[in-house]
Amino acid sequence: MKYPALILPVLFLAVFVYALVKKVKLYDSFTAGVKEAIPLVVSIFPYLAAILMLSELFEQSGLSRILTNALAPAFRFLGIPPEIAKLVLMKPFSGSGSTALLSEIMATYGADSYIARCACVAYGSSETVFYISAVYFAGIKYKKLAKPVLIALFVNFITVILGCLFCRFM
Repeated sequence: MKYPALILPVLFLAVFVYALVKKVKLYDSFTAGVKEAIPLVVSIFPYLAAILMLSELFEQSGLSRILTNALAPAFRFLGIPPEIAKLVLMKPFSGSGSTALLSEIMATYGADSYIARCACVAYGSSETVFYISAVYFAGIKYKKLAKPVLIALFVNFITVILGCLFCRFM
């Protein structure tokens, strides 16, 4: 058995034993925490629903395909294989959608290909910006999203460019 697999069970056991020693009512504490989480979930839900619907509309409307085809020459110029352009565009919107695209790319081009390596780096070096923004900004009063979202998208794109550059040399 691998020792890292024991970290979570040992951590839970340690917390449980600590709570017993301190005479904390575990079930009552757990339910009190859940009660505090419900208003947070309710406040975040509209933002998450909007992001999930928009990401699905982006794909189903054909805008994803049109944008992918339009940006392919620019991506090629920057060293990003055009075959992963759809993944680069999808990742800021949907983690599960980009996972499906990554699997499709690896099945089509082979897991050891340059394109698959670039796709893996693009997938791993970027984040679902709009989903994270919806979750983060739903819980705070500051609602000026443009600047942080644009910075996050720019940084995601730079990491994809650099990742593809590194894949070229490896």
